[in-house]
Amino acid sequence: MLTNTLNTNEIKDASGTEVEFTRLSIGDRRTEFAKISETPALPNRLTISHLESGAGITKRRRSVIRFDRTTAGEVDTTVNVKSSAYIVLDSPVGNLAATTAEKAVLAQLISFVASLGASTTILYDCTGNGAVCLVDGGI
Repeated sequence: MLTNTLNTNEIKDASGTEVEFTRLSIGDRRTEFAKISETPALPNRLTISHLESGAGITKRRRSVIRFDRTTAGEVDTTVNVKSSAYIVLDSPVGNLAATTAEKAVLAQLISFVASLGASTTILYDCTGNGAVCLVDGGI
């Protein structure tokens, strides 16, 4: 289980600077964190949730890690807007004996979003191949 305060570089912004979060709530299969010292009208949240369905070898788990950030609009500054980014891992847990398959697809996703392919450096500035596709709407 994660600690109640994420303040040792678990989360960074686009410049690579640490962003600190504290736990707001925890439930059976869901937890929510808030950015420490956020402006109340402009929340920045991290949510982690899991949902299982099926039984036996058809059992699946859908795990979601999601960030939501509200900011002032840049065209109409009187309207706040919310940006969201999330990862979904849909896993056939009932028919797997190890986590090898999940780790393989997650590593592929992370490397595509956060790198240029030839390096092992994580690009927090969102210039990785996949991040550029997401941000600019490219294919």
